[in-house]
Amino acid sequence: MASQRRAPLITLLSDLGTADTYVGVMKAVILGICPEAQIVDLCHDVPPQDVQQAAFLLDTAWGYCPEGTVHVIIVDPGVGSERRVLAVEAHGQRFVAPDNGVLTYILSSARDYRAFCVERGEYLLPQVSQTFHGRDVMAPVAARLAGGIRTDAVGAQITGPLERFPISQPVVDQAGLVAHVVHVDRFGNLVTDLSEEDLRTWKQEVGVGEVVIRVGDSGIEGIRAAYAGVNPGDFLALFGSSGRLEIALNLGSAAACLGVGVGAIVMIEGRG
Repeated sequence: MASQRRAPLITLLSDLGTADTYVGVMKAVILGICPEAQIVDLCHDVPPQDVQQAAFLLDTAWGYCPEGTVHVIIVDPGVGSERRVLAVEAHGQRFVAPDNGVLTYILSSARDYRAFCVERGEYLLPQVSQTFHGRDVMAPVAARLAGGIRTDAVGAQITGPLERFPISQPVVDQAGLVAHVVHVDRFGNLVTDLSEEDLRTWKQEVGVGEVVIRVGDSGIEGIRAAYAGVNPGDFLALFGSSGRLEIALNLGSAAACLGVGVGAIVMIEGRG
């Protein structure tokens, strides 16, 4: 029996919210061009114009998508300017996004990639507004890519650098290992840039066993496996689903209780 071809998958990540028709209209454009597409909403509540948060969220999601997925990222404070719209091949998937740094994590982790400038008018909507390239440029291009056109059909290949921002990294100082909050999720968990491998390497290098995690004036003893490891209302540190160290408040918001957010310092100190 011949295997059936999987329907093409298109993901959407944006700061457009769901109170207006923006997201729905983009889906209508995609399905009007590629009716067999399956659309997955990754997130539409990225803080407005927050390119770095969009880049982080995309990095937590793309690895769970099948090969051939087309991702559309619409966090575009430069819409209507001279910034380019990109179609990028990386990790066996394709990404349609503005050239504003939103693909920083994707490009940094890819062994190789190919980038093209979206410029062929026949793949766009007939009328392109200056304020909604998500609808008029990115959605139709993504639909056509999912429908089978080659990435290089959309425009010329880009050989120069693409926009990126510095990726936050933990650093070592005399006091210990310094991590940084890079994301606050809707539960108020503080997600840092520290991976389990980073922590393990540091502990081996300095010869420590247990650790204390400090955020502001609060100290947390050790790292737990799950939220259920502490009583309701207690703080805990754990490696969350993104693989990064998180500071959480069981059944509460660590961000609200501690009064910190993205950019906050999280200090890891050794104990014996």
